[in-house]
Parts: sequence; C-alpha cells; structure tokens
Amino acid sequence: MRFKYSTTDPSQNEFDALPRLPLVLRSNNQSVEVVGLVDSGATINVLPYEVGLRLGATWDDRRATARLAGSLGDLAGIPLFAMAQVGDFAPVRLAFAWVKSDNVPLILGQTNFFMEFDICFYRSKLEFEVSPKTP
Repeated sequence: MRFKYSTTDPSQNEFDALPRLPLVLRSNNQSVEVVGLVDSGATINVLPYEVGLRLGATWDDRRATARLAGSLGDLAGIPLFAMAQVGDFAPVRLAFAWVKSDNVPLILGQTNFFMEFDICFYRSKLEFEVSPKTP
C-alpha cells in the first residue's frame, strides 16, 4: 500500500512533507484514528499522552520507567500495547512508550512497527510503501 508524504500545516511545502501514516489504534474497547510519523531512526514507538487517554489508559508515575532518547530524552514512558490497523491489513500488536506529553508526534519506530511491516521510502516521489512483514 502506497502513501503520500504529507505536511501538518497548509502553509508548509513539499520540503516539510514527511511519511505520515493513517491508522486505527484499539485498546480497552476504545478505538482512535491517528496519524503516525514513520521514523526509521526512532528506536521505539511513541504515543502522546492524549492518545493514550483516549485509548482508556491510566497514567501511573510509578510505571513510567522507559527513558526515551534523542530529542525526547527528558521524557519517561509507560509501556502501552495497542492493536493497530493499517488499511486493509490484518491488525498487529504494537508496543508504545506512552509519554505524559502532547508536544510529541505519534512515532512509529524500529520497535516494533518496523518489525511488523516492511517499509520502502521513495522520497524523490514523496511516497512510501507499507506492507505486512513476510515470513
């Protein structure tokens, strides 16, 4: 399945476009439509605070043990699992570091988005392709 790179603001141009993927997350009998940044440089998936709340999760500072790296290094995360539906593909279970901040994008990283899907980037065409992993 191919997707177009996109921007988050109409004032942005193609140089600001990034691989953003629409998907549906499900947990605790809740369903949320989101857009995630497909980031091959991210070690883990990251879930913003508000999205976790909409999925029925409850924040507990005592469980915030996952330390993030890079530009998010000052944030701690709670492990949170959700079923993810991308297009017509079979749902997969994704593991997120749920952070107590809404100033972060939903990030789809190496663990475990890239373990569940094969991704090909075509930056010159402003497109990327997602397919279920092959055995």
